[in-house]
Amino acid sequence: MTLTYEESLEHYLNTFKKSGEMSLRASKYIPGSYSRRSFNYGPHAIYVDKAEGAYVYTVDGKKLLDFNNNFTVSILGYQNKEVDQAIIDTMKKGYSIGNPTEEEIELAKMICERIDSIEKVKFFCSASEACVGALRIARAYTGRDKVAKMEGGYHGFLDDFSFSAHPDAAKAGDDLEHIVPLPESEGIPANRAEDVILLTQNNIEVSEKLIREHADELACVVMELQSGSGGIVTLDPEFVKRIREVTRELGILLIFDETIMIRAYKGGFQSKYNVKPDLTISGKTIGGGIPLGMVGGSAEVMDVAARNEVQMSGTHHGHRLACAAGIATLKQLDDAAYERLNGMGDRIKKELNTWALKEKIPFIVFGESSVLGYAFTREMGQRIHTHRDYWTKSDGQKMQTFALEIAVRGFLPVHRGQLGLTLPMSDQDITDFIETTKDIVKEMYS
Repeated sequence: MTLTYEESLEHYLNTFKKSGEMSLRASKYIPGSYSRRSFNYGPHAIYVDKAEGAYVYTVDGKKLLDFNNNFTVSILGYQNKEVDQAIIDTMKKGYSIGNPTEEEIELAKMICERIDSIEKVKFFCSASEACVGALRIARAYTGRDKVAKMEGGYHGFLDDFSFSAHPDAAKAGDDLEHIVPLPESEGIPANRAEDVILLTQNNIEVSEKLIREHADELACVVMELQSGSGGIVTLDPEFVKRIREVTRELGILLIFDETIMIRAYKGGFQSKYNVKPDLTISGKTIGGGIPLGMVGGSAEVMDVAARNEVQMSGTHHGHRLACAAGIATLKQLDDAAYERLNGMGDRIKKELNTWALKEKIPFIVFGESSVLGYAFTREMGQRIHTHRDYWTKSDGQKMQTFALEIAVRGFLPVHRGQLGLTLPMSDQDITDFIETTKDIVKEMYS
């Protein structure tokens, strides 16, 4: 008998009943029941009591293998001894201080040594802040105001970038040379859209044309080499290299947002492309679980901040606890760690894609390194190559059915179709996920 959305929804509501009750109680005090909209999971979020290793333990008494890991932040899992000890030791020295500390220098040095394109960095409290900081640096350096970004690219929730990361397909139009930037939220001034040019992932012909048309106005082109919040889309190497050539020719800064994908390799995901941006934005992993954002780049570009041409100062920027946790995290992320993480990702992709092809089921796993996407496509052989492919090729109800059902059976992906791997995951954990996925998908197509 075919597994339906309605059945999975009932399973979910019964399994996570206490979470539902807590969500209702929280709604009296917190708009939407919690402070992050991205935790929407069917009718309500899953509330967690504690987390350890690769698992979260919910208030409902369920143990879930966590493929969310705070949206890829917790690459070492939870309660990592070295990170916890670094936080404890730092707390004992005082952690909310208005002066710079050794930890900030050490983390900056580590990042500069690991990523070839980065000579200097500035720290923020989040990657959202870092995105706006990068844009301010780019505008100051070039003397131009506009930014080009990818449709489906997410660069934080602040006004300058909050356009068309999750656009309404009914309003986006079909003309790729004139995509109208759609605000992500009410409350964003309409005139902010005037400084945004939207590009299409992996479409070099249209993207290059738009960049050249607006060259005199463009301060920067910003891109995720593999997008996350707007859906997993991996950029083709040829596309990235051509954008680098064009931006260099026209004096436009190229910015890579590696908030998520810095976890891919020791040198960041950009090291796989062998392309150096002018600026790199990051966050998540580099803070070891404590809020932290970063902008890094060439000394020439970054020194507009050193000369006080650009002001970007916040009370908690370069926070000692976050820097200490980041240092302890990066020390553990050596070549062997990346090899293991990426190997688990390759295994999941290979085994599930081979199985789905054999069974003639339009289910695919895609993405690179330790951050993967999955989709139920409308036809066999389809792939996700741009953000718009999610609208035209992906079956949204089947995605929701799977997300609800696999949570019931002990696994926690990101509901939009995203998997993040962590080092504490065992080979048996990966086997269990693969086999459970097969079971659910078979039931959905039986």
